[in-house]
Amino acid sequence: MDEPLRVGLVGAGPWAKSVHAPGLADHPGTSLTTVWARRPEAARELADTHCASVSQSLDELLAQVDAVAFAVPPAVQTELALRAVRAGKHVILEKPLATDLDSAERLADAVLAAEVASLVMFTLRFAIETREWLDDLASVGGWTGGSARWLSGALLGGPYSGSTWRHEDGALADIGPHVVDLLDAALGPITEVLTSYRSDEDLCHLVFTHEGGASSTATMSSRLPIRPTVAEFAVYGAQGYRVLNRRPVAGVERFTALLDDFAAMIATGTTTHPCDVRRGLHIQRVLEQAKRGSRIPFTSP
Repeated sequence: MDEPLRVGLVGAGPWAKSVHAPGLADHPGTSLTTVWARRPEAARELADTHCASVSQSLDELLAQVDAVAFAVPPAVQTELALRAVRAGKHVILEKPLATDLDSAERLADAVLAAEVASLVMFTLRFAIETREWLDDLASVGGWTGGSARWLSGALLGGPYSGSTWRHEDGALADIGPHVVDLLDAALGPITEVLTSYRSDEDLCHLVFTHEGGASSTATMSSRLPIRPTVAEFAVYGAQGYRVLNRRPVAGVERFTALLDDFAAMIATGTTTHPCDVRRGLHIQRVLEQAKRGSRIPFTSP
């Protein structure tokens, strides 16, 4: 592109401050043009830090930009993102897409109808080591099982411990999208949630079946006094055992790689990507079944 992509940021919380704003401001293909948030003083502080303007409304933001990045809770994202895509704006969406499947389907349908580019913040997928791990698994094949463990004390203290939606919806909504996405990408589309359990202390245990016959398990919690966070993914089969550990690096590093892909999509007129809104909807379907604790099979996209 001759000029950087003009991007508006919706939200000014901890994730917007540490990842979205610096990533958009520093990337050569994007420009953090304007910020709009529920708290005007937070929007002003963030905008001033990165030499952006402050919008007084979503409509004012949409009038100035080519794309919108959302850093808001899932209950808020759906309606705001619908307005953005219906205005023809490309979108970077938070995970999960919404608080329920119906809302996620409405948003996905609107993105596809508008023919705009979309990426969902499955940030682990944009790490170099994750891409190399998945490429290796695909080239070898023959994997029959897998597991994931993501255990942290993120809700016991730190920048996200005051997040109301994370406390209410728990690890399944916050960590779950990353866990489900990586197991699904490693072993093939998840077709059924066999077991779903959540304790009163928000310790979650899940068992999945995958297209092709593989199975996997996942354990996650954000309320355990564990430092540093344990985030480990593994697959096994006839070719042995392969492990991926999440590196304790700033999220902005992976967000920069996401922006590389986002800018390239828009420059080339591409609206499909392994982490686009279709992917977000598939992961939402798995999470919905896990919340219900049902054993109703569903078809992946």
